[in-house]
Amino acid sequence: MLGRVILDNRAPSFMHIRMDWKSVTFDWNRARAFLVTAEEGSLSAAARALGMTQPTLGRQVTALEEELGVTLFERVGRGLVLTEAGTRMMTHVRNMGEAAAAISLTASGQAQELAGHVAITASDIYSYWLLPPVLTRLREVAPNVTVDIVSSNEIRDLKRREADIAIRNARPDQPDLIGKLVAEDCGGFFGTHAYLAELGPITTPQELADRARIIGIDENRQMIDGFNALGLPISDSNIIASASSHPAHWQLARAGLGLGVVPVGLGRSDPGMAQVLPEMRFDYPVWLVAHRELRTSPRVRLVWDLLADMLPPLLAR
Repeated sequence: MLGRVILDNRAPSFMHIRMDWKSVTFDWNRARAFLVTAEEGSLSAAARALGMTQPTLGRQVTALEEELGVTLFERVGRGLVLTEAGTRMMTHVRNMGEAAAAISLTASGQAQELAGHVAITASDIYSYWLLPPVLTRLREVAPNVTVDIVSSNEIRDLKRREADIAIRNARPDQPDLIGKLVAEDCGGFFGTHAYLAELGPITTPQELADRARIIGIDENRQMIDGFNALGLPISDSNIIASASSHPAHWQLARAGLGLGVVPVGLGRSDPGMAQVLPEMRFDYPVWLVAHRELRTSPRVRLVWDLLADMLPPLLAR
C-alpha cells in the first residue's frame, strides 16, 4: 500500500482529505524508468529516450520491482514485455506521467509559450484521415505551434530535415533516427452498398477475382502481384480505373466505381461503405520516426507525444 488517507474533520463546513505523507515511499524516478521502458520496449531504447545509461535505468526498474515485490517485465528476444502485474501497473503509472507532464507545463506556462514550426510527413491517406484531428487537438494545447503536413507516399529524408517527424509503415534502419511502434494497422476491400448488391455475395477470394471490379493504386502490377502472393488471384482484367493518390482512390470507390483498398478503420467509419471478405486483411505496422536530435526540442516532443497518444485509437475506429 503506497499511502493512507486520513479524514480530517476539523474544518466545520466540509470534510478535508489529506495524505499521510510519511507512509508514501513510492519513488517517481523508478516509476518513470518503468513507464519509459514499457513504452519503448527495451532498456536500451528507454535509456536513450531519458538520456541515461542502460545500467542506471536497469537498476531503477529492478529497484521498483523489489520495492513492490512483483516482476514487471519478461524478456522476449532482445525486447521486454509486460507481465500481468506490469500491465496493471501501467494504467496507474501512465496517469502519473501525464500528471507530471501537466504539472511541468502548468508551472512553466509552457503549453501556451511553446512556439515554432514542426513538419510531419505521412502518406497521403494518413494525412487526409488521421492528421486533422491531431492538429485540432494540438491547436488546443499549444496554439503557437504551427504544422506543415508533408503529404507523400515517398519516404522523406529526416536526416536532411525534409520533415521533423514521420509516420511510416516500417521500422527506421538509420542509426541517427529513433522510432516508436505505436500501432498495427490493416487494409481491406470496401465498396458501396449499391455496388455490393450488384456484385452479389462474395465468400471466397476466387469469387472476388471472378466478379469484382477493383480500383488500382499507382503501379497496378505491383499491387496485383502483392494480392496474388496473398492468395487473391486478380489480374489486369479486374482493374476498372487507377489513381496515384490514395484519397482519390478512396473517392472512386465511394462513387461506386468498384472496390477500393483502404485502412479498415477508415473504411468502417464511412456508413456508405461495407467491407468485402473481412477475413482477408493486409497487416502493417505504424511507426513514429524522428531524428535523434529533434527529440530534445520541446515543440517536436509535444507533437511526437500527441501523435503517439492519438494515433492508436484513431486507427482502431
